[in-house]
Amino acid sequence: MPLTKVPRMTSVMTAFPYSVELETPLDDARRLMADHEIHHLPVKAEGKLVGVVSDLDLELRLNQEGEASGGRPLRVKDARVQQAHVFDLHARLDEVTEHMADTRSDAVIVTREGRLAGIFTATDACRWLAEFLGERFPPDDKDQIA
Repeated sequence: MPLTKVPRMTSVMTAFPYSVELETPLDDARRLMADHEIHHLPVKAEGKLVGVVSDLDLELRLNQEGEASGGRPLRVKDARVQQAHVFDLHARLDEVTEHMADTRSDAVIVTREGRLAGIFTATDACRWLAEFLGERFPPDDKDQIA
């Protein structure tokens, strides 16, 4: 089906993403990402969205120090939790991707009536672009390399 208008977040986001609390142990967050093959998690504090943490942020923190001062296990709050860039699920894809490029953000949170509804990452954007280009410019025999 040809694209006739700019998609909204609702059609390109990853819906119902996993999330973690600031107090979640880093090892638990890392395991959740590995088990579900994801690279970003929305972060909440007492149920309220406060940011996003990436698998790279977790790995960097864990590689710096196995435990925080006082022997306390490291928590998500001890890693770099990026500011939450939040968009409504009806936001236009072009507006969101332009914002992501301008802010060098690799993930944004998508909400519905202020509540977590999805996440949209650079990987989601690349996947959508590949699908769009494949539909718009189908491969032909000349595209094949000998």
